[in-house]
Amino acid sequence: MGLIVQKFGGTSVADSEKIKNVAKAVIKEKLNGNKIVAVVSAMGHTTDNLIKLSKEITHRPQDREMDMLMSTGEIVSMSLLAMAINELGFKAISLTGQQAGIRTENSHLKARILNIDPKRIKKHLNDDYIVIVAGFQGYCDDNEITTLGRGGSDTTAVALAGALKADRCDIYSDVEGVYTTDPRIVKTAQKLEVISYEEMLELARVGANVLHPRSVETAKLYQIPMRVRSSFKLEDLGTLIIGVEEMEFSRPVTGLASDSSQLRIVICDVKDRPGNAGKIFDILANKNISVDMIIQSYARNQKNTNDIAFTISTEDFSKFEEIKEELINAISASDIFIDEDIVKVSIVGAGMIDRPGIAAKMFNILAQKEINIKMISTSEIKISCLIEKKHAQTAVNALAEAFELDGSTIADVKGDLPSL
Repeated sequence: MGLIVQKFGGTSVADSEKIKNVAKAVIKEKLNGNKIVAVVSAMGHTTDNLIKLSKEITHRPQDREMDMLMSTGEIVSMSLLAMAINELGFKAISLTGQQAGIRTENSHLKARILNIDPKRIKKHLNDDYIVIVAGFQGYCDDNEITTLGRGGSDTTAVALAGALKADRCDIYSDVEGVYTTDPRIVKTAQKLEVISYEEMLELARVGANVLHPRSVETAKLYQIPMRVRSSFKLEDLGTLIIGVEEMEFSRPVTGLASDSSQLRIVICDVKDRPGNAGKIFDILANKNISVDMIIQSYARNQKNTNDIAFTISTEDFSKFEEIKEELINAISASDIFIDEDIVKVSIVGAGMIDRPGIAAKMFNILAQKEINIKMISTSEIKISCLIEKKHAQTAVNALAEAFELDGSTIADVKGDLPSL
């Protein structure tokens, strides 16, 4: 008998009929001889509607009250799913994040999980219950309810899988798996049978919205195999995510993503002296603003100053506006330029580590399409370019063709896929 953690997204539990369908998916895995923990998101657009309601009351809701409000969405889903499973003759019990033992840091809206005490979950599993857990939430030291931010339910599921030493974590949504690129842009994008944690993590970071990076990081930490599956095609095994050491790569690039949810910030005429860059990013960190790409120009002018450019999420722009003047004053900058007309296009592949020329090929493809690159960032298995938004679709299609991501794709693994 194995232990499987399943996670069902908002579209999977959007109404009563879909919740009944999820109940059947849970029971199907139970009938395979497994113990089951199911993690659920809020129904459909519930979280968005709750945020909208809060803004009808106040433009500045307290973070603590927002957590109290938003945590209710997952509680509704977990209760209804437990009812649906019980109605079909199987024992199920629902637990909030706190009841499930999910303890977080003392922070609201974007709390991180510190540890999980799975004692209560294990007791119910041993009593042959299917355990339903509210995703996206936990509790901190003073017993306050906290929420985990974007992708919180994915993170809940994988963290529970790690704490319970589960055999696998299945993430169910309205997509059938991980694709080589966005099939809405490249119609012939192919579903990958398998992908490594490292590649999935980079794709998640650069704009592929299938999984949140935190969930992939957690899966990699605990070495929990994951499957990305469709809750509407239960027979489809989706995409398996495993360790890179279990794979063999026949192509340098596995996937391609674009992200239009970022802004480019340029701080102009920063004096070229030790500590100024630290001041900038300390102020951003204190405001809980995450930074992605960073470039500092070389100081060549008579003023001995340079420009520092970086990107942030559009979600953090309102917080950035609050500290704009503080940044200028802290380092005596002349101005701050904000560029909203950008999109980040990235290629990812563990196979590019020992293959020279991948970056040159990407840059040349963009040049052939007369697309100018504003910023570049790289890692061992990723190359990202910042370009104008109007060129996004052209760039994605051209790169997909050049790196053979728009045709038939074969799983890059040694021998057969693991039977998970």
